[in-house]
Amino acid sequence: MKLKENRKYDIIVPTSMGVRITPADRQPVHISRDFRMQATSAETNVVNVAASLGLKTKALTAFVKGSPIADLIKRELRFRGIDYEGPEVPQGGPWGYRHQFNIADGGYGLRGPRVHNDRAGEVGRTLSAKDFDLERIFEKEGVGILHMSGLVAALSPDTSRFCLELAGKAKETGTLVSFDLNYRASFWEGRESELRAVFSEIASASDVLIGNEEDFQLALGIKGPEAGGKDISSKTEGFRGMIERVREKYPRASVFATTLREVLSANAHLWGALMLADGEWYSEPPREIQVLDRIGGGDGFVGGLLYGILRGWEPSKWIQFGWATGALATTMLDDYASPADEEQVWSVYKGNARVKR
Repeated sequence: MKLKENRKYDIIVPTSMGVRITPADRQPVHISRDFRMQATSAETNVVNVAASLGLKTKALTAFVKGSPIADLIKRELRFRGIDYEGPEVPQGGPWGYRHQFNIADGGYGLRGPRVHNDRAGEVGRTLSAKDFDLERIFEKEGVGILHMSGLVAALSPDTSRFCLELAGKAKETGTLVSFDLNYRASFWEGRESELRAVFSEIASASDVLIGNEEDFQLALGIKGPEAGGKDISSKTEGFRGMIERVREKYPRASVFATTLREVLSANAHLWGALMLADGEWYSEPPREIQVLDRIGGGDGFVGGLLYGILRGWEPSKWIQFGWATGALATTMLDDYASPADEEQVWSVYKGNARVKR
């Protein structure tokens, strides 16, 4: 894949930042008194891999003016090495704008994780191209990859237009476009035809398309794998057929990827991946991984895959690195992967958990 050579940023993301609140010791939310809070968004989870490994990343977002939560988010992004820019939106009183809350436990054993999203008054729903100098960002500074998520594209009519304008500007300036469909039924309710058109237009401008079985079916209307098969390995051929149908409908894209996950328990998953790149198939057959917290594993996979593209590696390494950064994310209390170095990621891929002194 051809990346823009003269660039300030390797990867940028439009995103709506919020906080995740997690009970201590993997306890359920409804009986917990002690909680941990961190800044989060699916899109910054993705770029955290590249930021941790020294690449230049940036979040295009919005903040509530004067909010201590906004201040916490900015401090965490700086700590993680992620640049940011965006408007300061007045709160408008106690019932005005705020940053989203994601309240989630990690589950344990046969008790699965539960996630509650509280997004009323979310400031990220106001994101608009008028708040950003796209000419400066894409033309003067330069961007390697624009990565977008269906979560942001579906937040509001404003964010849908914002993502469409970003995709158009990226395409015009030689920036690669990556799109993780991230379908959410609650976001789509009552807006199905509108959002199907938006997602199809973004997908038509994309170079990299990522999604699971549900994403491709419900967001793009692509027929999924045939029913049948008791485990994820037996469904792999069905996933290949689905991705081939996606490629036929969206021929501009040259990379298509999906993760493969089978939940054995909250503490153990079978984790794999499938990718079609420039007409060649690459796969990581599902193998068992231990899970501390599953939230963010998919974002970790995307982050590792895009890192491999940015590094100019051969495609077989993109999916390997993505598999490993996804697995790495599930070992962390934060919902993103923060590799110490590339060596650590490759050790995860090889199954080498020996101590490094």
